[in-house]
Amino acid sequence: MADLTTNLAGIRSPNPFWLASAPPTNTGYQVQRAFEAGWGGAVWKTLGDPIINTSSRFAAIHFNGQRVAGFNNIELITDRPLEVNLQEIYETKKRFPNHTLVASLMVEPKRDKWHEIVKRVEAAGVDGLELNFGCPHGMAERGMGSASGQQPDLVEAQTAWAKEAAQTPVIVKLTPNITDITATAKAAVRGGADAISLINTINSLAGVDLDTWNTIPHVGGKGAHGGYCGPAVKPIALNMVAECARNNFVYVPISGIGGIATWKDAVEFLLMGASNVQICTAAMHHGFRIVEDLIDGLTLYLEEKELESVHDLIGKSISKFSDWGDLDLNYAVVARIDTDTCIECNKCHIACEDTSHQCIERLTDAAGATYLQVREEDCVGCNLCAIVCPVEGAIEMVELPSREVPMSWNQRQAALAELGAVSELGDQDKEGL
Repeated sequence: MADLTTNLAGIRSPNPFWLASAPPTNTGYQVQRAFEAGWGGAVWKTLGDPIINTSSRFAAIHFNGQRVAGFNNIELITDRPLEVNLQEIYETKKRFPNHTLVASLMVEPKRDKWHEIVKRVEAAGVDGLELNFGCPHGMAERGMGSASGQQPDLVEAQTAWAKEAAQTPVIVKLTPNITDITATAKAAVRGGADAISLINTINSLAGVDLDTWNTIPHVGGKGAHGGYCGPAVKPIALNMVAECARNNFVYVPISGIGGIATWKDAVEFLLMGASNVQICTAAMHHGFRIVEDLIDGLTLYLEEKELESVHDLIGKSISKFSDWGDLDLNYAVVARIDTDTCIECNKCHIACEDTSHQCIERLTDAAGATYLQVREEDCVGCNLCAIVCPVEGAIEMVELPSREVPMSWNQRQAALAELGAVSELGDQDKEGL
């Protein structure tokens, strides 16, 4: 059986699946039930000076028959006394010593505040700390959460303050509400972070009720921006994890977060450099027992790939992720339609005709039957027809043999610059004559 154990900056876990800091990790009762179900670790819901939460708090986006394609919340950090949380952390760790328990922390950007809470939480027996610089709502308006996380200097300083007092590994959780997440990732590393985790939720407004004109959700007729998560944010999160993983100045382990709902999602994050993954929305949608499918799916995948350990996956796709300027401009694929499986719904033809490159023709054979065919000399290989096709495998994207040497945009520009330099030298020589 494949080895699923993980090690994130010295924090060991029986498997790579952690519950993220959020409503599912609000109490000892919940975390202990999660460990019984099979979760390898949990990040306790953010601790700090207790606040008062509102009612209501959540909203969801349902898209084309899929429930909870996206999830929005305006809930803040714990609203329970710190002493109560610390006692439950102690009891949970005592009962589950082999499971990972990390505490999420958020305090004012003051050195003494960080020293105080780090010491108190570590005394309860946690395996590590996660500094919450990501929550975009409520706490940010008080100078914490993403308000700190959007300023690299504050990320660096607060990470350093936490590290001054910490005896356990410090993970810095980053906000996606920033132009370049590697800027704050590098700041966390400069501050001494042992690992980073990303992404936290994205600024959002779930919707507006067309009858009442209230926002969704609303609190007595008034709404506020919240944090967006769930399957819809996965591509954004995966890109940010990949950008950090391939950055030479972000050389600490990464805990991947954002829209992970299946073992396949988890494998993608691992391949792109995450050492483990944290999950929230899927557990809120389907319950703690989804971890059974996550573990079974990952185990079977590793066995099919003949890999001994989950570590054999980590970062294996990073070298395949680059900048657009490094892509081969002479690489070519075209679409081919399998007329045996095509149901002639015409969606590919309409999509290509209306919004792409007008290269799918509707033809008639000798028997009078209609069929669709790609005019390959005009196909640019955009994939749109295969994307909109409702029949799996009816349209295949086929790689064409290249008749040109590989040439990226950056190589092309460098070659042109070199030719220009040679030309200028030639002109100078002529002037010299």
